[in-house]
Amino acid sequence: MDERDYYLEKQEIKSATFTCPKCRQTSDFQVRWLRRTRKREMPRGGSELDRAKFAKARDYMVRVDDMLFCPNPRCRSRFEFPNSQTVVFI
Repeated sequence: MDERDYYLEKQEIKSATFTCPKCRQTSDFQVRWLRRTRKREMPRGGSELDRAKFAKARDYMVRVDDMLFCPNPRCRSRFEFPNSQTVVFI
């Protein structure tokens, strides 16, 4: 059984403030996240190992976007998220 069978997936957009490393302009960016919420009941056809994994499963969010574009028309550089988490447990 795959881990994705234990969760319901939903996309969310959260705003975050970052600074462009090239032009040093601070802006708010819309960051896409994938929220995985554990199902109430385990899907049918699971073994004892699957039941143990499902019991330990927790809700979490995974960041979808990896790169940002500077909104400054003169800069327009592309940069990665600075020191930001890719997975957040809820």
